[in-house]
Amino acid sequence: MSVHDDLASAQRALNDLLRSVSRLEQQLGNGPEIRRVRIDAGHLRDSVGMLREASRSSTPTSTPTQRPTLVTISDTPYDISLWTDSDDEGLGARNRHAP
Repeated sequence: MSVHDDLASAQRALNDLLRSVSRLEQQLGNGPEIRRVRIDAGHLRDSVGMLREASRSSTPTSTPTQRPTLVTISDTPYDISLWTDSDDEGLGARNRHAP
């Protein structure tokens, strides 16, 4: 099955669910539980609709997603001059006393 067919099937199932919830609402009344189920089912239907729209606008790619280029970090110590005039986090500037 294609993505389009799967999404259409999900949309039909959610429409059936909403019809069933409406019938239950007529039988059980409009209590907080049935309202919650109706709202949740409506949200699911809206979400599947957004997925259908997104699947129409996106074009399938035949190439897999490329991994980012890895950067090798050397194990050699850094040059100490890189930290000249820097603050130690939480300790403040070098050669100053804490207040």
